[in-house]
Amino acid sequence: MNTAEPSESSKTSSPSIDLVAGAVPLTRQLVDIYSESHHEQEIADAVEPALRAIENVEVTRRGNTLVARTHRGLGDRVILAGHLDTVPPADNLPSRLGPDPETGEQTIFGLGSVDMKSGAACYAHAFATLANSPELACDLTLVLYEGEEVATKYNGLNHLVQSDPDLLAGDLALLGEPSGAMIEAGCQGTIRVKVTALGARAHSARSWLGHNALHDLARVLVRVADYEPQDVEIDGLTYKEGLNAVVAESGVATNTIPDEAWAFINFRYAPNRSVDEALTHLYGVLQVGTPDSPAEGFSVFLDDAAAAAAPGLNQPFAAKLVEATGGRVRPKYGWTDVARFTELGIPAVNFGPGDPGLCHTKDERCPVAQIEEVSRQLIQFLSR
Repeated sequence: MNTAEPSESSKTSSPSIDLVAGAVPLTRQLVDIYSESHHEQEIADAVEPALRAIENVEVTRRGNTLVARTHRGLGDRVILAGHLDTVPPADNLPSRLGPDPETGEQTIFGLGSVDMKSGAACYAHAFATLANSPELACDLTLVLYEGEEVATKYNGLNHLVQSDPDLLAGDLALLGEPSGAMIEAGCQGTIRVKVTALGARAHSARSWLGHNALHDLARVLVRVADYEPQDVEIDGLTYKEGLNAVVAESGVATNTIPDEAWAFINFRYAPNRSVDEALTHLYGVLQVGTPDSPAEGFSVFLDDAAAAAAPGLNQPFAAKLVEATGGRVRPKYGWTDVARFTELGIPAVNFGPGDPGLCHTKDERCPVAQIEEVSRQLIQFLSR
């Protein structure tokens, strides 16, 4: 059912990928293909023919983003999503297999072994294994996308949300971000604003002739420091808020009253708020007005706003996943692409092997046992 024609790039020579041999060898195959953000063509060219070789599967390619879907009429549909790009290498390619120096566990070392080619391997292997199996319990959509490690405008999943939302239709989405082989449900939303206090410059010996912008900003920073973040319980998980000043700057000279002072304020909020609700709450705390209507002596710039994602663990398929993983669930602290599925009305969770603390490090590595565990639990979850 490969209705879309193979891309021209996929017809060129590329490494041979085996999706069914196992998630561990597939992880090494993917890690060994250089795919820094903006350079994902080679890995997409390698994976595309392997997906097209699966019978009765529809494969679509948009740029270097691949979508494969079964159409077996099984009622429910689960989306398995993972990004193919990595951060720049740090002398950590190609992959190698050996004992972890700290734990002694058999481990895959190499760029992307955690973030997130092991997760992508588990998902692609499960898709290829079950696509035509009588054991498959639901239809599947596999999304392997480009541009996650860079700005949103390059994000292949975001492109699909905008151009082909029908390809992302489903009842539950899993994102293979590293979660230590346990479910990390939902994610915090994030807002970042730049608050600028505007004053009048003067010699510090005649300070009454000026207006100290840094003092005005300091009062805003005190409100941030005094803020009491909430703990919000959703579906039995506790999400923690955080409101922090993260960058600040002011000063002209050591004998001059500053006429400008600014700070970036980052609000990490729980999934009980929408973006608009979180913005309203934040502006109320800061008391500096809004970008469209700033308070006198201030300007406000909204630098970034991303929605939170609810855990969705009350959804039947999500409950089955919790059972398959032995009930090992925790809230996700941070923002991931699960929020893009939430915006489409699809419950989503993070589930993948690897320690997220090793992402983007020179010593990035993933235990083989975790890859095998996630692969086994995923296939169990998707089977009758």
